[in-house]
Amino acid sequence: MRVLLVGGGGREHAIGNALVRGDAELYVVSKHRNPGLARLAKGYGLAKETDVEKVLDYAEKFGVELAFIGPEAPLARGIVDLLEENGIPAVGPSREAARLETDKAFARAFMERNEIPGRKLFRVFSDVSEMRSWIDDFGRPVVVKPIGLTGGKGVKVVGYQLRDNEEAKAYAGELIKKDGKVLIEERTDGVEFTFQVFTDGKSVIPMPLAQDYPHAYESDEGPITGGMGSYSCANSLLPFVSREDYEKALETLKATVEAMRKNGTPYRGILYGQFMLSKDGPILIEYNARFGDPEAMNVLPLLRTSLLEVAEGIVDGNLRGAEFENKATVVKYLAPRGYPMNPVKGVKVEVDEEAIAETGAKLYYASIDENFTLLGSRAIAVVGIAETLEEAERIAQSAIGHVKGELFYRRDVGTRRSVEKRIRIMKEFGKEFEPNAC
Repeated sequence: MRVLLVGGGGREHAIGNALVRGDAELYVVSKHRNPGLARLAKGYGLAKETDVEKVLDYAEKFGVELAFIGPEAPLARGIVDLLEENGIPAVGPSREAARLETDKAFARAFMERNEIPGRKLFRVFSDVSEMRSWIDDFGRPVVVKPIGLTGGKGVKVVGYQLRDNEEAKAYAGELIKKDGKVLIEERTDGVEFTFQVFTDGKSVIPMPLAQDYPHAYESDEGPITGGMGSYSCANSLLPFVSREDYEKALETLKATVEAMRKNGTPYRGILYGQFMLSKDGPILIEYNARFGDPEAMNVLPLLRTSLLEVAEGIVDGNLRGAEFENKATVVKYLAPRGYPMNPVKGVKVEVDEEAIAETGAKLYYASIDENFTLLGSRAIAVVGIAETLEEAERIAQSAIGHVKGELFYRRDVGTRRSVEKRIRIMKEFGKEFEPNAC
């Protein structure tokens, strides 16, 4: 089957690999030529992913029978609606269904209206004085979020002291002036985790849980990024997530899909719940309407079922299931020096692909062009896969030395010490549990 993949990042390289492994004939459209995808693709079109008319032109030129949408921005532009109107089924939600990610106020109101479990207290404001008064009356720490897409950034979580809410009010005021409105939420303390599922609008098929490292620097310091790495465990859980809390989080996602169906906006594609595990259980921080990046690189190499078969089941409304290997994974991303605030661009890096293959690690290209020139965002990911987390981390770490250039990475991603820190944080917040082996 001829399949069009939209997007050219590390997430899309992982999707492309999985599609080809499932016997798809791959075609790609992205804003730069990803060197890994270029080798896999029978045809490659260069265009902004948000230029949905241009993407449609390429889809028709390539004669594809199915499309798979990687990033969120084209979903917000209605790329799935346009492709399907022109006879090309697509893996991804419609523009209306994608509002779960693209409009945070919509998502919170949807959860409240449909009594989705795992929701939190929120308010949307368009008036600065009303916002400031409400935060004062609320009397507890808050989270300030832009309404629309932020690329994993733009959210402000203030400290524990009430005086920290002055910082929240100032930032919220800036967002109201810029965007017209702002979302204010109660702060939830705990440890975050990622839960991704496949869905055809009715059936919900879970993938292994993963945990992202969003901060730029080791020990969870520095600015928030799109994700400097992630890990998953062989038992599909995480060391601090019990089977009971896993089922609660899964119920949130199942209830979401069912409510979307009942509301006449069926959700088809990948639904990604970013959860905060609090002492009282999992709370949904936000929805994402596509695979995570880097979390796609944790789960897709483990997928035993053909991704093409899964994709066909999603668009046909006949999704039967998906099997994953029981192995641990560690993803480590290399990013340009200065990322995310002032990244180095336009310089070349050297990648010894043969030596990386000998370590047993998988290699995925992201914000880097066919000449191996840095484009400014996370550039290259290496993935270790093994029976244990320690061995997966060792494999990923051993591959890092075979990439040379003006890059940095987080050495602590997936290490036992960093995982134990997350277990300790959960216990400090009052969560009672027995850690799972990973």
